[in-house]
This record gives sequence, structure tokens and C-alpha cells, in this order.
Amino acid sequence: MAPCYAAYLALFSALFWAAPVFAQTRSAPIPEDAKAGHIQHVKEMAVTVSRKPMQLAAGAIIRDQRNLIIVPVSIPRKGAWAAFTLDQNGQISRVWLLTPEELARARKRASGN
Repeated sequence: MAPCYAAYLALFSALFWAAPVFAQTRSAPIPEDAKAGHIQHVKEMAVTVSRKPMQLAAGAIIRDQRNLIIVPVSIPRKGAWAAFTLDQNGQISRVWLLTPEELARARKRASGN
């Protein structure tokens, strides 16, 4: 009985310490209908997407490459490639800053390959 208990304890502790790694992967995939562009913070809720001025919606959610929620001012100063969705008013409601792998997949999908 004791060896079995020790094995369960070891497995539990390994899963406990591995949980943060799993929590930092994208929990939900980026929607297929998401648009992509180079986003840069201007001020307050104003951003540019591929040099086009746009507005973040009230309550917009921005996730960085580690899937953590960030505030608009935390977007890198030089901007970042991102996927985003728009609300019914044409404002940006959700943003995902893309990892290099996600950016490569988005470019491949955009080129039709």
C-alpha cells in the first residue's frame, strides 16, 4: 500500500508543478474569422493596425504571447503582429499578440497555401 501511495504522491506533485505550464498555452484557439495585422498602441484606447487608426472597444481583452491579459500600454512600443476581432461597432474587441509559430500559420493561411 505504501509504494502505491508514494507513486500517487509523486504524480500529484509533478502535475501540481506542471500546471502553470499548461495554463500559459492558448486555452481557446484564435477564431478562424479573426483578422491579422501589426498593432501599435497610440494612446488610451487608440491603436493603429497596419498603420490604420482604430479604437479598442470598452472592455477589450488583449492577450500576449503567453496568453496573459495585458493592458493596451503593455503592447510593445514598436508594435506586434496580432490577430483581432471586431465588435458590431467596428471597434477591436479581442486581441491576441501572435507567437512566431502563430504568425507563420497566419501568413501561410493568408497566402492560400
